[in-house]
Amino acid sequence: MTKDFKPRRWLSNGHLQTIVGNFLRRVDKLPAATTEFVPVPLPPEMHEDHGHMAAFQSHIVCHCHWQKEDTHLCPTVVLVHGLEGSSNSQYVIGNANKLFAAGCNVVRMNMRNCGWTDALSGTLYHSGMSCDVIALMEWLIARGMTWIALAGYSMGGNLVLKAVGELGTSAPPQLKSVVAVSPPMDLGQSADALGEKKNWIYQRRFMKALRIRYRRKRNLFPAIFPHVNMDGLKSVREYDEHVMAPQSGFTGADDYYARSGAYRVMDRIAVPTLILHAWDDPFIRLTPPTREKLLNNPHIFLLEPQHGGHCAFLADPDPAQDYDGYWAEYLLRSFVMEHA
Repeated sequence: MTKDFKPRRWLSNGHLQTIVGNFLRRVDKLPAATTEFVPVPLPPEMHEDHGHMAAFQSHIVCHCHWQKEDTHLCPTVVLVHGLEGSSNSQYVIGNANKLFAAGCNVVRMNMRNCGWTDALSGTLYHSGMSCDVIALMEWLIARGMTWIALAGYSMGGNLVLKAVGELGTSAPPQLKSVVAVSPPMDLGQSADALGEKKNWIYQRRFMKALRIRYRRKRNLFPAIFPHVNMDGLKSVREYDEHVMAPQSGFTGADDYYARSGAYRVMDRIAVPTLILHAWDDPFIRLTPPTREKLLNNPHIFLLEPQHGGHCAFLADPDPAQDYDGYWAEYLLRSFVMEHA
């Protein structure tokens, strides 16, 4: 494979790439995972107005695959999924298999509440919870890991970029590289693009999952999560305005997008970082000011193929070369190992 992406035959359309990529199952040869419960802090924007949650110690669940020999010296790669995904999302499984086979420890992180872990947190999760990524990285360092990479898809990509940008030049020396695939750094513009008619299928899928999520949280914590007419919310922006923002310490959707988008700190990233974004991504948008920040930061490598859709990048497989066609996964592995 090369750094030039050529879409799989008959899949040059961004929507087709996105939809097919979401349903294709990966081959999973991972050994049994160790399940770890990692404590995470109350997000800073909630400290003042959400004291009733401060006493609840939230945890995230990580499924870890450790190499048997020289574990602490092996590269340790944290994989972070997207909105309403989990550690079992197919792109997480695909990347985990390739990285583990290359000699890496792999940590498949569930964002708080995801992967059926709703009871472990008294808060919702959202695109700005970079504190969870930082907490997990600190937990790994405390365990003696000497070489760490962060990799995120979609919302997870925004999380890892925001975390590393906030750390800036204070990032721990154990952090060696970062990869973000299809990250919504400009959250507001991407939410508006998701609301376009041509993207109704994605909007409907996300909203169905978010309605189920909130109802489950309300059943678990009725004193924390008030009744909301979820059926009356038709878009992710409406959900963010009426549910996410008030429950998470923001004044509204625009405030949430402005404070949670990684675009704010892209100029501060000081670790080798690969960002992959397709021009035909159905709903992720990069504004000119954000792209300028990326291009002006010497630590960031921005790749923008014409095709690839959202978190897909499906190329023609080549069995003779043991290449399954998941181009982004090979690129991610190559970048991580290049900085080993």
